[in-house]
Amino acid sequence: MTTSPNLAVAENISAATVEALSQMHGEPAWLLEARLKAWRFFEEIPWPTGAEETWRRTKLTGFKLEDYRPLPGTTAGDSLPEEADKSLREVEAVADMAIVDGVRRHYRMNDELERRGVIFTDLASAVRQHPELVQRALGSVVATDENKFSALHYALWNSGTFVYVPRNVVIDQPLQTVVYQSEGKQAGFHHTLVLTEESAVVTLVEDYLGAASGMSNSAVELAAGPNSQLHYLHLQNLAESAWNFSTQRMQLQPDSLVRYFIGSWGSRLSKAWINMELNGRGAHGELLGLYFPGGRQHLDHHTNQLHVAQNTTSDLLIKGALKDRSRSVYQGYIKVYPGAQKTNAYQANRNLMLSKTARADSIPGLEIEADDVRCTHGATAGQVPAEYIFYLMSRGIDRTNAERMIVQGFFEEVLNRIPVEGVRNKLETEIARKLGL
Repeated sequence: MTTSPNLAVAENISAATVEALSQMHGEPAWLLEARLKAWRFFEEIPWPTGAEETWRRTKLTGFKLEDYRPLPGTTAGDSLPEEADKSLREVEAVADMAIVDGVRRHYRMNDELERRGVIFTDLASAVRQHPELVQRALGSVVATDENKFSALHYALWNSGTFVYVPRNVVIDQPLQTVVYQSEGKQAGFHHTLVLTEESAVVTLVEDYLGAASGMSNSAVELAAGPNSQLHYLHLQNLAESAWNFSTQRMQLQPDSLVRYFIGSWGSRLSKAWINMELNGRGAHGELLGLYFPGGRQHLDHHTNQLHVAQNTTSDLLIKGALKDRSRSVYQGYIKVYPGAQKTNAYQANRNLMLSKTARADSIPGLEIEADDVRCTHGATAGQVPAEYIFYLMSRGIDRTNAERMIVQGFFEEVLNRIPVEGVRNKLETEIARKLGL
């Protein structure tokens, strides 16, 4: 096995670990083969050195993979951690589950949805109960070798959310998964797989919590069928001592709609790859995001809007507020493939600097290989104008609340587009917490 000087893979993360994990869960041969293939990719893909363009502004200083032990996913308790239970109560979901340290500890499924053919369960159960469906779909959206961390994820995934919505089934209320990881030098690998058939409608909210002193390495696969609507909300509120890596990709078919949202509040360092692939004529995608780092947090989001088919549209709006000595990196890329005429793509990253020591790097980009398109992009960073604070304080509002009102107003454009009220309320509470209220 070839490793770089920055990475010494210990016995607790090895090919033997992969085999033991698969055997422990009684997985079929095809899944073990897929895991071992992913492990080989992990060994072959070079470890990031910082010289690569996608890693130039995000260093893994202080991160040692050999320090972390994969969650075994075999223990369970009698009650939910308070933080996980609170998160479940904040969203009025029609069905929900909580996964704690890789184990499904809470599960509630709607009987009517089940009668209509909807599948909402943890991924390990889906492998046992719907093997053909999972085998066909797993790894079909996020490639195993997409990057170093996706390969590691596919080799060692130890929990997951599986959603399947049949043709013409409309789910009005959201589904929800809470992923909680206990404190300690542990590594969680949560995999999300959502499939919608023609004209189906579904909303999934996932909330990542905990993992103090730990590591989270997730993957999200969203496959939207023709004329379907898939709304996905990814809430990352891990402990501020956690390392977080996430590879997320969505594929859109003709006339499908995907509305994607990411809220990044937690972790010591986050690196998220988010790809939207518009493969069908008339497909429409929205990429929305909010981040609010403080202290010395470092949040890095890398997006791709890939227009493959004609008459497709994508709209990206990601906003961040930064305070203390935190840093954000946003690198966005719109690519229009040959023949993808009538593409309409928009990309905007806006940053509000709440301290002189915070830093925001924004690198938008375009690559257009068709001649009848409309593509625009932009990025801004600025401080709160002193006159805004003065105006509010002159009306009897103290400085802290004046700042909260300005930050919340800055985020409002994105908050208003979030389709789940409970999530909007949750994010507004987090904004207040970040501002010390």
